[in-house]
Amino acid sequence: MFDFDSLREILSTISKNKLRTALTGVAVAWGIFMLIILLGAGNGLRNGVTSNFSHRAKNSVTLWPGWTSMPYNGLPSNRNIKFDHKDYDLIRNKIPEVEYVSVRVNQNATIAYEKEYGSWSLVGVTEDAAYINNIEVRSGDGRFLNRMDVINRRKVVVISPDIKKVLFKDQDPIGKYITADNTTAYQVIGVYDDSNTFSNNPPAYIPFTTAQMLYNKGWGFRSIDFTVKGLDTKEKNEKFIERLRNRMGKMHNFDPADRSALYVRNTAEDMLEAESIFSVITLFIIVIGASSLLAGIVGVGNIMLITVKERTREIGIRKAIGATPLSVLKLIIFESILITSVAGYMGMVFGIAITEGINKMMEGAASSDGPNIFRDPTVDLTTVIIATIALVIAGTVAGLIPALKATKVSPIEAMRAE
Repeated sequence: MFDFDSLREILSTISKNKLRTALTGVAVAWGIFMLIILLGAGNGLRNGVTSNFSHRAKNSVTLWPGWTSMPYNGLPSNRNIKFDHKDYDLIRNKIPEVEYVSVRVNQNATIAYEKEYGSWSLVGVTEDAAYINNIEVRSGDGRFLNRMDVINRRKVVVISPDIKKVLFKDQDPIGKYITADNTTAYQVIGVYDDSNTFSNNPPAYIPFTTAQMLYNKGWGFRSIDFTVKGLDTKEKNEKFIERLRNRMGKMHNFDPADRSALYVRNTAEDMLEAESIFSVITLFIIVIGASSLLAGIVGVGNIMLITVKERTREIGIRKAIGATPLSVLKLIIFESILITSVAGYMGMVFGIAITEGINKMMEGAASSDGPNIFRDPTVDLTTVIIATIALVIAGTVAGLIPALKATKVSPIEAMRAE
């Protein structure tokens, strides 16, 4: 049984070899410390990249019209492709995988309320833009556009917190009217949360039908956004985009292989590629971290071998006066456990402290004005504790071999040892 006398004896042995024990402890602590730092860095990078997708649904696709770069069906190259209501109808009603659809009609304007004014973009969208672009209007801040706003071409607007701050100060803007370019009055129906918007100047949203009517946009769109269900693999994404290009090419009479005629951004595919990259990075981090831990564990095994060698005479005397092999085994094993436990705990504490410190610094430096490539570089506490426990167990196993060697020491041979 392990008691206070055994602990005092182990501490006495450690104190006689301070430098060697300290170096071994540093190796063990460094292993767990580096594992935490590397995992934290990997998580920070993953969280940063993931947050840069937060302004869009993870299954969203955006289409932009371009210019043809090759002749097709007797038509010359360098033709300008333009979107209109036919494209909107095709995507909304004739592609079964599509869930939500919106278009974008942009108009820069000077927006004013009483004596306050500023320059912002008015973006014409459908009610589905809230789902596609993760636009949230919190309780008490009004609402987003609805289907009737679009159908009836209502002159209503959903503004950003920045517009509210500049134009209304501390007033409640809901129900009030703002003017665009001193010609058109819009009723404010909501203020959206722009925390997911990476823009220095977040826009105001109006029904796209209203924008087309008031700003002579006809049926043209700048882009079409939509979400697609079921694109959970790279193969499904590739097949869907290929079918989409074929249908759009047939409608606009361009070669589906002509990438400059139709630009496609597929967030689902981007996310899958990012996850694939992060899987490789995580594996690399685990290998490097495990190597650091292994170096510390080998150090524990080495110091215990040296300890047994130096204490051969002492162990022989113990056995000569009646010490059992089990008591000798416990003594060596407990010394190994003590070294790995204390060093592992110190490495864990320092690792968590550093990652939390970096997290606080990143939070202080974070800006909503642009994307953050590194965010929340912390590690799950459960993972850290499991790694530390595994380290202690491995350190115990490392001390087992020299401990077993100690139990086989012959008292007579030990008495002859120098």
